[in-house]
Amino acid sequence: MAELSATSGVPVATIKYYLREGLLPEGVRTSATQATYGDAHVQRLRVVRALVDAGVSIAGARKVVATLDAPPSDTAELLGAAHAAVAPQRTDGVSLAEAERLAERLGRQPGTSAPERLAEVARALDTLRGAGFELPPAVVDAYVTAMKDVAAAEIAGVPADSRDEAVRYVVLGTTLAEPLLLALRRLAQDVAATERFAPGTATAPGTAT
Repeated sequence: MAELSATSGVPVATIKYYLREGLLPEGVRTSATQATYGDAHVQRLRVVRALVDAGVSIAGARKVVATLDAPPSDTAELLGAAHAAVAPQRTDGVSLAEAERLAERLGRQPGTSAPERLAEVARALDTLRGAGFELPPAVVDAYVTAMKDVAAAEIAGVPADSRDEAVRYVVLGTTLAEPLLLALRRLAQDVAATERFAPGTATAPGTAT
């Protein structure tokens, strides 16, 4: 374990914690107090650390590695399992009717999306309204268009020649790419704000239009 810690950069105490939580498979026992660990353990540690660093809970990380170890055969189920690992549980009072309409605009056919995905969208809408905030229709339109393009590109990138690689791409891409999407959104907002509100422009705050 000391060698595994040195190779992976993960403290021994953390490795022991991951073992107790079922996030890391046991090593091959060579004695009552010794075990050997291989490259698969190093790789799994990197995955778990990336998930935790991305804000995924231990319970969520456990679901991710369980999906990696025993993936469902259907691609749609695989996506659902990956989403379930990081999505909060459904709450009451969700706006499912509006979520259905947004799903239709994304091209969804009736009965082809997991109810959990619709519940996530509805819950997000409820959260916005609970804060007294309504997104302008043009912004919602931009979200729909952008997410259709992002999803199409992501699904097109799923490896077709290796199931193991496809599972890894879908599960880790789903759970680990969201912080990048958020960071890029914020960076793009900075750029757009600079362009719109630069000193001397007609749309700068406090200037006449």
